[in-house]
Parts: sequence; structure tokens; C-alpha cells
Amino acid sequence: MKTTKVINYIVKWLKNYADKSGLKGFVVGVSGGIDSAVTSSLCAKTNKKVIVLNMPIYKIKKQESLSLKHIAWLKKKYKNVKSFNIELTKVFKALKTVLPYDIQDKLTIANTHSRLRMLTLYAFASHNKMLVTGTGNKIEDFGIGFYTKYGDGGVDISPIADIMKLEVYKLGKQLGIIDDILQAPPTDGLWEDGRSDETQIGATYKELEWAMEFNSDNESSLNSRQKKVLSIYRKFNQANKHKMKPIPICTIPRKLMVL
Repeated sequence: MKTTKVINYIVKWLKNYADKSGLKGFVVGVSGGIDSAVTSSLCAKTNKKVIVLNMPIYKIKKQESLSLKHIAWLKKKYKNVKSFNIELTKVFKALKTVLPYDIQDKLTIANTHSRLRMLTLYAFASHNKMLVTGTGNKIEDFGIGFYTKYGDGGVDISPIADIMKLEVYKLGKQLGIIDDILQAPPTDGLWEDGRSDETQIGATYKELEWAMEFNSDNESSLNSRQKKVLSIYRKFNQANKHKMKPIPICTIPRKLMVL
């Protein structure tokens, strides 16, 4: 991948999209991970206004530290960046008190974290007439659907959604993202135990990207690990297709609509 040319292409795309939309810039949620670090940096390079939000909910100290370190680096390098620290733990606790206890399973609660952050991003974007900018990469957004529907998947634009996770790291190095983020295990930040993405999925991003690009004609030649990875990929892909496809619409036959 020609990293410099890809960076320049995305920056130009972001700028042109904002210009055509008539909006003033970009709002990005920063988690301390590589995807949000790269996305916020690309937005900053447009020279348009950028607001980055750190939105902790019971956030693990290490992830919180990485998020704040990146924000400090970004603001020092780009004068068009503003930041806000929005502590959402109290809001989350209040929501839990009104939800029936029997629906508060671990996955539902984890996804609720993400959806509260989406609401916060849109509050800032609406007030400032800016675009909520997605941080999802290609393998997560279009391979295994590893994101929260109407959470981190609720965005206006997705500048790195055509780039594989490993390629995002290459962009990060070119952009000068801090080493602590480049070396940190990828995590969605939705679990109090800080579990990594790859632990949750059961395969590495390198393996998943191989599976996404695998030619099924050669399946008989795979070893046991490759077969396992392919099975994991297909399971996630099938289960999460509802996230990756447009919302189904019940199309009414015109003859039934005639009065």
C-alpha cells in the first residue's frame, strides 16, 4: 500500500465531502485504539474544525491513558483540533436503574456503552454543524461486523472502512501515531475486564483478513487452523449481516395502494 498517497486521498475525500455537505468539520470519538487515532489524525489534516471526544464509562486506566495521550499529541500537532472529556459513567448508571434487571446481560450492557457514546457524538455534531466520523475498518465493518449497530456503527461518514486493520497500522506509522497506541492490543473498550478484540473473536486480524479474501475453490487444501479461522469468520459474517446490509423495507405492491 502506498501509504502517503492513501493518506492524501482520504484527506481530500474528507475535505470534499464536508464542503459539499455544507458542514464545518468532523466529530470523532477517541478510544485509545489505532482506528480512532488514525481517523482523527486524517480529519485533522483537512484543516477543518475537528472535535475529539473521550467518553469514559468505567474505562480501564490503560485505555483512558492512551486516549488522553493521543488527544494531547493531536492538539499539539494540529491547531484546528478541540477536545472534550465527557464522563458518561453516571449517565450509564442512571440508565441501568430504569432498565429491567433481567435484560441486563453482559452483551446488551456492553452495546449500551457504545450507543450512549453515539448519542454524545451526535449532540456535539448537531450543535456545531459537523459530521460524526466513523472509525471502523474494512474487516470489522464488512467482514465480521464487529461493531455495535447504532453505536459505533451510527456515523455519517467512514473514511477508513475500505482499509484492512493491518493496513490501518501502516497509515498510523506514516501519520506518526504514538508508539503506545501502535503497540497496544486492539480492543473495543466495551468490557470492564479490558478484553482484546482478538480474544473475543478467537482469531487474529491477520487470520481474519486472510479469511475475508480466501478463494473457496481451494478449501480442501487448508490445514486445521485455517479451517477453524474460516469457520470463525463465516460465523461472524453470517450472524452480523443485518449490520452490513440496508434496513429491510416491506415494499407494498402498488395495486394494494390504490384507493
